[in-house]
Amino acid sequence: MVTRFSSISTKNLSNALKTLTIDKSVVATSDYNEFHKMAKRFLLRNILGSNAQRRHRHHRETMIENISSQFHVLLKEDPLRPVNFREIFESEINGLAKKQALGEDVQSIYVEGLVIDMMAGIIEVDWRDFFPYLKWIPNKAFEMIMNALIEEQIKRIDSGEEVNCYLSYLLSEAKTLTKEQITMLVWETIAESADTTLVTTEWAMYQLAKDPTRQDRLYDEMRKVCGCNKVKEENLSQLRYLDAVFHETLRKHSPTPLVPLRRVHENTQIGGYYIPAGSEIAVNIYGRNMDKNHWDNPEEWNPERFMDEKYDPLDMYKTMAFGAGKRACAGSLQAIFLICVTIGRLVQEFEWRLNDGEEEKVDTVGLTSQKLHPLFAILKPRE
Repeated sequence: MVTRFSSISTKNLSNALKTLTIDKSVVATSDYNEFHKMAKRFLLRNILGSNAQRRHRHHRETMIENISSQFHVLLKEDPLRPVNFREIFESEINGLAKKQALGEDVQSIYVEGLVIDMMAGIIEVDWRDFFPYLKWIPNKAFEMIMNALIEEQIKRIDSGEEVNCYLSYLLSEAKTLTKEQITMLVWETIAESADTTLVTTEWAMYQLAKDPTRQDRLYDEMRKVCGCNKVKEENLSQLRYLDAVFHETLRKHSPTPLVPLRRVHENTQIGGYYIPAGSEIAVNIYGRNMDKNHWDNPEEWNPERFMDEKYDPLDMYKTMAFGAGKRACAGSLQAIFLICVTIGRLVQEFEWRLNDGEEEKVDTVGLTSQKLHPLFAILKPRE
């Protein structure tokens, strides 16, 4: 797939999706062309690249502290009541995404005589409710909100106020982009950074709560590496078992199980098969990660498989969860920081076990492999 990339670099969207994404004006659905390279460069410089991640680190640390604090508060109120992991994590990850994209966790915005709740505006009933697989596309209310946010940000820039966020960066640096393209690019960072991170973290906590032996192994590793200190991003390279938990969760519960269709625009060969120009191909990541020819007992969640010396701990692409080659996921570094530190902190601070009946609720829904039912777990603070 990587060596034949030039033959299959075009994303194939329906005419409707091309229109709704302003002619593929988001990184994930754009063809590999000058726009894609420019938009990805902007994204890496301001949010997802290594330098940008250092600038945004305080937002990630605040998010994880907030999650931990909310769990402690709930346990003080009722130690025996199951906690809804998704409710807390989803709120905090959405807040982080908005801080990076917009400069603040925007709850409401003044729009033409109205004060609109931002998240309510995004999820209001509209045509997308009849087509769940298109839920990620912005609706009319969100377009109104984004227009208001853009106007507000322009006023800030004109007044000399400096705001470290993606919207401000695009308005200042991306002079060739239209307002509609900027809207789509900003919306993409909010929608995509939250969704797949939630999916992977929730499945990892489910598996650890289900398996106290492996949960204890992870806890013991963190005690050896971190002592009584909280897990930090700089500890991750030493936490081999945490890395194995992360990659095994990506394998067993691939966040994006099927790569969207690619159009083959010149005759090529992939995996020994001749594929003529004009064909459409999709990569079945879930199928690959469940292939018994590549994995022993693939139905089993077994982090120990990634402790084998044949796997490089730094190899992010062994499960294809982040893609590979020129279209590899730009958000892989942020995903590792957020997911691994969150898992580490939550296992450090609490013992996790599944609520009664939780083991049976493993169905998935949507474009990503999100659990159909939120994770409810019984928590006990560690001594």
